[in-house]
Amino acid sequence: MTYTQLAVVGVFVAVAIDLFVFRTGLVRRRAFWASYAIIFLFQLLTNGILTGLRIVRYDGAAIIGSSTAADSTPAFIGDGRIAYAPVEDLLFGFALVVFALSLWVFWGRRNVQRTPYSGPPRIPYPGAQQDPRLGAGGK
Repeated sequence: MTYTQLAVVGVFVAVAIDLFVFRTGLVRRRAFWASYAIIFLFQLLTNGILTGLRIVRYDGAAIIGSSTAADSTPAFIGDGRIAYAPVEDLLFGFALVVFALSLWVFWGRRNVQRTPYSGPPRIPYPGAQQDPRLGAGGK
């Protein structure tokens, strides 16, 4: 598969997981799109720096557009690029954000570590030795 095909599949999978597997419906919320606009700007900035300085390079056969000669900077806009980076990077970034936030909401609804804390577990796991300083309740 090409980078373009993988990016499109990634978007479809992430949205399907959001809507049909975890049923979080993030992509239907106005707050998600407002937040994603902020993420999108920073994604353009970081992708632009990495590809504009030629730290990351792409094979023209795998992306929309063409590859850039080794001694030149890619197009800022055009030839399948936005802020030097291929549009596929934006698709992958979108899929990553949707999937990560879907997981966050999914596990949050199931009260997985609702109240964050640091240090050793407060409820000992089976077979664990009790800390005598904590008393019988382990708290």
